Amino acid sequence: MCRRADSGTAVTCTIVEIVTDSTAMGPPAGGSAVTIGAYDGVHLGHRALLAELRSRAEESGLATVVVTFDRHPAAVVRPESAPLLLCDLDQKLELLASAGVDRTVVIHFDEERANESAEEFVTRELVEGLDARLVVVGEDFHFGHGRKGNVALLTEMGAVAGFEVDGVALASAGTDEGDGSPAVSSTRVRTLVSGGDVEAAAVLLGRPHQVRGPVVSGDKRGGAELGFPTANLSIPGEICLPAPGIYAGWYERPDGSLHMAAVSVGRRPTFYGADGELLVEAYLLDFTGDLYGESARLSFVHRLRDELAFDSVDELVTQMGRDVERSRELLSRS
Repeated sequence: MCRRADSGTAVTCTIVEIVTDSTAMGPPAGGSAVTIGAYDGVHLGHRALLAELRSRAEESGLATVVVTFDRHPAAVVRPESAPLLLCDLDQKLELLASAGVDRTVVIHFDEERANESAEEFVTRELVEGLDARLVVVGEDFHFGHGRKGNVALLTEMGAVAGFEVDGVALASAGTDEGDGSPAVSSTRVRTLVSGGDVEAAAVLLGRPHQVRGPVVSGDKRGGAELGFPTANLSIPGEICLPAPGIYAGWYERPDGSLHMAAVSVGRRPTFYGADGELLVEAYLLDFTGDLYGESARLSFVHRLRDELAFDSVDELVTQMGRDVERSRELLSRS
């Protein structure tokens, strides 16, 4: 079952509610098993926690619910140091739906919400709004004004309100369990992406890092002057981009078709030096057609090289040809 959210977003196979508080829609029949968090990226650590939630919910016949927010709470509480996001809200909802969640409640996060005490949040959202019988969160989870809420507070309130609390250790990924590897976290993934290590980031995400945006008009130099017409994607400023460089990736059109792409994230230093605007441009291999205005999804699979300034346009064109063929070679294996 799907419910169209207030923003117009529809997600397959889950109920999505974008509300001021979860009391607006009423609790699931029979109570719920709830998890709470920003869930930025819905990486493998998140998915392990969601799997635990589903398993525990099935044992008790409860609906699974994720309570998340329409923006990262840090964007309101400490905007000067808020992290860049691994996914926008639409993608987060899609990823949560693919993880088998029954209901996602997206709460509008603003100054009023930021000043709400942890106790008020538990009473309003978990008890009154969702009839929580089980709450599963990471063992280091904090919430409420001043981050005063934690697993201990949840456990204390749950003993009175009638819900059980499970504080789960965050999972590691790409290594053997119990080998001392650091836990998967959104912060760790952001560090890898922003450093250009998209392959390692994909291991932790369980998929390549993806950005989304409309194709907008550029300086039209790619086709006319260089022979490689590119789609210039307008990516929201709050989204985490890979470090400047050249990448091989997949470009997904609105109809779902996938196209190999050689991708540049950079400032075009051959033409503009270090002062050029940071752009995300994708050259679609073996494609002709008009992409302007369409909503694109671009997944970064391999990093090919750093961004370079060339002494001549001919040298740049020669290297672009090499990048395209290297992209074809790598993506043909994936």
